[in-house]
Amino acid sequence: MSLDVPTAVLEAAERREVTDEQFLAVVRDSLPYAWEVVSAAAADNTGDKAFGEHEVPPPSEQERGQLLRALASTSIRGALERHFGVTLAFQNCHRVAAFSPAQVDSEIYREFIGIRGQLLNQSPELRDC
Repeated sequence: MSLDVPTAVLEAAERREVTDEQFLAVVRDSLPYAWEVVSAAAADNTGDKAFGEHEVPPPSEQERGQLLRALASTSIRGALERHFGVTLAFQNCHRVAAFSPAQVDSEIYREFIGIRGQLLNQSPELRDC
């Protein structure tokens, strides 16, 4: 199971009363490494940079799994984007970028998410990630 959901939150979800705040608390507590990475990328998204990013490889497969679960889940990723006010982009197994929503149609965003950007961000060390 990728999320450790407290009974009260599960019951709220069954009643269709779960909030983003409750969901985000579950994500933060269940996937702390992923939360840390996204927080760092969002904090790095300052006005003097094209986008914020975090590109330090995870210290273990457990942390890598957390990051992959967070970014592969539409609901988790969407909640993180709403919370941090960014649009997330992801390359390889660890490079996370945080773009301001206004940048989503920009050349730098399209370059990051495009196939050229993906291919240029490869190396033999990343083959097993």
